[in-house]
Amino acid sequence: QVQLKESGGGLVQPGGSLRLSCYAPGIIFSINWMAWYRQRPGSQRDVVARISGDGRKDYVGDAVGRFTISRDNSKNIVYLQMRKLKTEDTGVYYCNTDPPSHDWGQGTQVTVSS
Repeated sequence: QVQLKESGGGLVQPGGSLRLSCYAPGIIFSINWMAWYRQRPGSQRDVVARISGDGRKDYVGDAVGRFTISRDNSKNIVYLQMRKLKTEDTGVYYCNTDPPSHDWGQGTQVTVSS
């Protein structure tokens, strides 16, 4: 069973920054693509960024130029640094493998509001 524990969300004003972390102890971490997913209110869960085991990165949509994904394979942690946050970034953020396993963590709530 995959275990995923996201943290780092919160309330931030537009233009602000947040750094999300995801601890994934149950995965053979270093060989998997990992991704951050965002679920906006009333919408499906979508990928915002993904990173390969050897550090190749891919960003989706408006994450380009604002978000940075990184990972520490020695600690089974993947990060998402988010900058220049917009109100439309509001949602619950999850990490998982890419493609995702059937197991999801609780996610971490990000609210961008003035």
